[in-house]
Amino acid sequence: MDQRTPGLILRTRALTETSLIVHWVTPDLGRIATVAKGALRPKSPFRGKLDLFYLCDFSFHRSRRSELHNLHEVSVLDFHSGLRRELGYLQQASYFTQLVEQTTESDSPVPGLFELFLSALKSLTEASPQALTVYAFETKLLHQLGLKPDFRKAQLSPGSAEILERITSANWTAIQRIKPSQSQDGEIGKFLAGFIQYHVGKLPRGRPAAAGFEYQSKKIV
Repeated sequence: MDQRTPGLILRTRALTETSLIVHWVTPDLGRIATVAKGALRPKSPFRGKLDLFYLCDFSFHRSRRSELHNLHEVSVLDFHSGLRRELGYLQQASYFTQLVEQTTESDSPVPGLFELFLSALKSLTEASPQALTVYAFETKLLHQLGLKPDFRKAQLSPGSAEILERITSANWTAIQRIKPSQSQDGEIGKFLAGFIQYHVGKLPRGRPAAAGFEYQSKKIV
């Protein structure tokens, strides 16, 4: 029996010359992986529907023998095309994917994870890329995983601790209005990097590109 759910595409990779493995995050099933058979053929019904960060409604048949389920139908709800206008947006979205994959298990629902990821993607294109967006996603995800730090007891300046408390609970519009000083930005980034590394084991490779470079509106031609 087929299952149907909305989902965001986290990653795709070739399985064969004609088929793709598609990794999703869903509201009710957590992270799952599906096989899109024949997706790379010119006349495939999947053609143009399977790309990074697409929001889709899809159906699949669950495999009893592996974590790779068979994808049946896909309907794109939102292409999130605005992410492709600027390199910084894609680097941050890609880092969100890496962090989610590193901190969650396949086929294990995490309440609120899908909504967090979707809201983060929508917010990215509403302002210029900034490191605080990355820090906000990290703190919100840690909170959902039951790993929220006690910022008041950490070795942080009062201002940085206050910002971290605010971005953990604030919506994305409010977060975009917060302007930390350069020293606060560095202190917050260093603290979260050490916290994630200690509790998760390592930092995803995409973090420096997502949060550590000078954002200069690098447009994608």
